[in-house]
Amino acid sequence: MTSHTVRAPRRSLGVAIAAAGLLSTLLATAAPAAASPDPGDALPGVGSARNAAPAQGRELAPGEIPGQDEIVHSRNIKPLANIPSANPEGINSDLAFQGKYAYAGSYDGFTIYDIGNPKAPKTVTTVLCPGGQNDISVSGDLLFLSTDSSRSDDSCNSVSQPATEKSSWEGIKIFDIKDKKNPKYIKSVETACGSHTHTLVPGGRDIYLYVSSYSPSEAFPDCKPPHDGISVVKVPKKAPTKASVVAFPVLFPDGGNPGGPANPGVSKTTGCHDITVLPSKDLAAGACMGDGILFDISKPEQPRVIDRVQDNVNFAFWHSATFNERANKVVFTDELGGGSGATCNAATGPDRGADGIYDITGRGDQRKLVFKSYFKIPRLQADTENCVAHNGSLIPVGGGRDVMVQAWYQGGISVWDFTDSTRPREIAYFERGPLTTDALGLGGSWSAYYYNGHIYSNDIVKGLDVLRIDDWRTESAKRVRMDGLNVQTQPEYH
Repeated sequence: MTSHTVRAPRRSLGVAIAAAGLLSTLLATAAPAAASPDPGDALPGVGSARNAAPAQGRELAPGEIPGQDEIVHSRNIKPLANIPSANPEGINSDLAFQGKYAYAGSYDGFTIYDIGNPKAPKTVTTVLCPGGQNDISVSGDLLFLSTDSSRSDDSCNSVSQPATEKSSWEGIKIFDIKDKKNPKYIKSVETACGSHTHTLVPGGRDIYLYVSSYSPSEAFPDCKPPHDGISVVKVPKKAPTKASVVAFPVLFPDGGNPGGPANPGVSKTTGCHDITVLPSKDLAAGACMGDGILFDISKPEQPRVIDRVQDNVNFAFWHSATFNERANKVVFTDELGGGSGATCNAATGPDRGADGIYDITGRGDQRKLVFKSYFKIPRLQADTENCVAHNGSLIPVGGGRDVMVQAWYQGGISVWDFTDSTRPREIAYFERGPLTTDALGLGGSWSAYYYNGHIYSNDIVKGLDVLRIDDWRTESAKRVRMDGLNVQTQPEYH
C-alpha cells in the first residue's frame, strides 16, 4: 500500500494534472457498489479567478440572487481566510479537526491544514489517494478515509474498476498521521458495498467505525442484496493494522422503506447514508435513505434500534443527523436531488430538500422521534446552483439554546436557531453567487463546522474557508475549547 504526499507550499503542475485526470476517470467510468446520491457524478463548476486573500462581501437585499461568484454575507459574519483548492477540477468533501489542525477530504485524497492562526491557515500536506468520497475522521495518530467508488485495488495508485469485477475494492483506509508532513498508509479494511461514510465510536482499548453504504445489486459480487445494515469495524488502538470487520448488525429486518412506487420520490432503504453518535448518552441517530432511526449503542458491536420514522411526503433521501446539546432533539437533513440538483428555488418550495426537526420524547426503550417542523434557508438560489441541506454541526452556545451552522452547497453557509423546534430561523449566512449562469454547476460548501471559535467550510471548488461569527446569540460558544472534533462523533460541549 502506497500513498503520494505533496508538501506545502507548492504543488507541481504535473501532479495536479495527474490528480485531475484520475478524478476525471473516477467520475466518468466508476461503477460504484454504492451508487451515491452525493454529487460524485457531476462535474465541478468553474468560477472566477481564486484569491487566497480574505474575501469581503455585502449583505443581500430581500429576494436578491448575487452575481456570479460574488460574495455576500450577513453583517454578523466576517470572512477571515480562504485557501484555494489544490485541484480546482476536483471535489472537496468532509472535514475533521485535531488540535491546531484541520483535515479535509477530497476525491483526490486529503489535505492537512495548520489552523493555529485562523486568519492565516497554512497547507501542511496533501496526500493523493483517489477514491470517492474520502469521508474523513481522526483519532490520536490515526486517520480514517472512506472509499465508496469501485477501485482496482486498495492502494493509493488504484484506478477505477467496475464493481461487477470480484477483484474490485472499496472500504476503509487507515493512515498513521504522527508525522503531519508525512502520513503513512498502514491498513485497509474492505467492507460490503464500500464505505460511503463512517462514524468513529470511541472505546477503551478499541475504536469502532460504523460504516454506512448502500445500493446493492445482484451484479456486484461484494454488494448483493439484501444490504439492510451497517458494517462495524474494530480498530485496536495499540495494533491498528489488525483492524477488521467484526459485525454487520441488521437495522431493517423488514427491509426498510420500500421507496417507489409505494412511496413515489422516496429512496428505497438499502443501508444507511450517515450516522451520528452521542457516546455520552449511548445514542446514535441514523440517516438511512428512506428512514430515520434512533438507536442504542451501549454495546458498540450490537447497536439496537429504539425508534424509526419516515417522511414520505417531503423527504426524498435521509442524509445526515445532528443531536442538540441536551439530546432531546435530532435534526435530520434531506438530500433531495443528490446534492447536484437546484432545489433551493421557488419551484421546490420550503419543505423539500430541507432539515426536519424531531423532538425525542420518553425514556429508555420508549423514546420516540416526534416531528416538529422543517427548516430551509430563506434565500432563494439560482436554477444553475446545486443547493440542498448538507453537513453541519452545533455551535455550542449552551444555556438551553440550540444553534447550528450548516452547509447548503451553493446555497452557502447558514447559521440557524432551533431552540423552538416549531419555529426555526436563520440568524447568519455566507454564500457566493452562482459558479455558472448558463448551466447547472457543482460547487459550494460541502461541510460547514464550528470549531474553537470559528466556522470552517470545505468548499467543493473554492477550498477551505474560515469565517468568524460575532453575534450575542453565539458569543458563549467562543469560550468552549476542544482538543479535536469529528462532527459525526458528537461530544458533550459543556
